Amino acid sequence: MSRIEELIKAHCKDGVEYKPLKDLAEVGTGTSNRNESADTGDFPFYVRSRTVYRADEFEFDEEAIIIPGEGGVGEIFHYVNGKYALHQRAYRICVKSPVLDTKFLLYFMQSNFKKFILAKAVSATVTSIRKPMILDFETPIPPLEVQREIVRILDSFTALEAELEAELEARKKQYEFYRHQLLTFPEQGGVRWVPMGEVVLNLDSKRRPITQSARSSGPYPYYGANGVQDYVEDFIFDDTLLLMGEDGSVIHKNGRPVLNWATGKMWVNNHAHVLAFKSDGINLRFLFHFLQTVDISSFVTGGAQPKLNKANMNKILVPMIPSQDSAQIVDLLDQFDVLVNDISSGLPAE
Repeated sequence: MSRIEELIKAHCKDGVEYKPLKDLAEVGTGTSNRNESADTGDFPFYVRSRTVYRADEFEFDEEAIIIPGEGGVGEIFHYVNGKYALHQRAYRICVKSPVLDTKFLLYFMQSNFKKFILAKAVSATVTSIRKPMILDFETPIPPLEVQREIVRILDSFTALEAELEAELEARKKQYEFYRHQLLTFPEQGGVRWVPMGEVVLNLDSKRRPITQSARSSGPYPYYGANGVQDYVEDFIFDDTLLLMGEDGSVIHKNGRPVLNWATGKMWVNNHAHVLAFKSDGINLRFLFHFLQTVDISSFVTGGAQPKLNKANMNKILVPMIPSQDSAQIVDLLDQFDVLVNDISSGLPAE
């Protein structure tokens, strides 16, 4: 039995009472405007965004939860304990009742406030809220010992998550550095460069898109230009393939192509090029890594509807290196790829 379960069993035999915030806290807005911020101000200035600005003067000196009155409702929360300034369309929730811990309320609101607000809204989105809506929000009131143990656990996870995010960002930069080092080859001498169309198979069979209403659900992934769009009952390929966006989502903002590595049975519509291994061609996994370093902007046509047609894609130059060298590069980059991208292992899973 966990510590939380032990505490609940000992202290909450009759269940947990819920109370509205109007019985527990003071709710109000600030009086400051965004143009009153000061880059070198002594006090945090909370507005309606995730960004915390600075101010020369403070309005409140307390422990409180800050939420926006407009935009990001139910998604943006700030915890403050001390002096701060507050925007006129941001709300402060200052707990006054001795039976409620402020950080316990913070965590509970992060999990439940948006759902509560959406239930009161007439549409699927909430652009603004008013004070009475906040005052009506009900929170559980388990004994303080239980609240503080929950806060202790969640604080620990929050700190761990921040550490892992920093570590993940560092590993991503390291991954990009080594990928650049391993996949940068001289344009002249040492490496033979060939058009991509000569070293991979383009399985341009009679593929077609299937509208969502016409698809029958099943176990096989249905790929479009930017990845899996659905799962369907039939497949047209059973192989290890490199999918490259053809039209629509064909290019990232940095000019890199949209790529998907696909293995097994699948359906791929005609919005993606389907590239397969060619016996006398290039290591397909090496190509997957290499193309992530290539700016294909000059090969893409169209403005509002960008397209990477087959003729242009075939012109992209790729390096032909000894198979043992490409295998070693693939092994190293795959290890990094798992570490920073695989949600079932590595840092994302942790």
